[in-house]
Amino acid sequence: MNKHQVETLLSSFAGSDVSSPFGPDALVYKVKGKMYALVSQNEDISRVTLKCKPEDGEVLISQFESISPGYYMNKRHWITIKLCGEVDSNILMDLAHHSYQLIVAKLKKSERTALLIGE
Repeated sequence: MNKHQVETLLSSFAGSDVSSPFGPDALVYKVKGKMYALVSQNEDISRVTLKCKPEDGEVLISQFESISPGYYMNKRHWITIKLCGEVDSNILMDLAHHSYQLIVAKLKKSERTALLIGE
């Protein structure tokens, strides 16, 4: 997946909001005000940073050269993926969806319900 495809995927999640709170070098994706992804901008090889379970992050970091602990994030709960083609698109889509789900699971029940009915 390229940067544009990743951004399109992240924007497609229910309640997704994108902004640039850190300036033009990164797009931040949030749901109900909670960040679930960050996509670097203006780089030769773009990166996406996603939330993950610590044990999953350890395995992914050991298996892929293009996956590292979260850049500028909690290295235990976030991973950064270079969009260089090493990580299969299906895996990347699953990781993005899982990151979103980890955040949604921590929302209040009323907020989760609002996402389901499209408010």
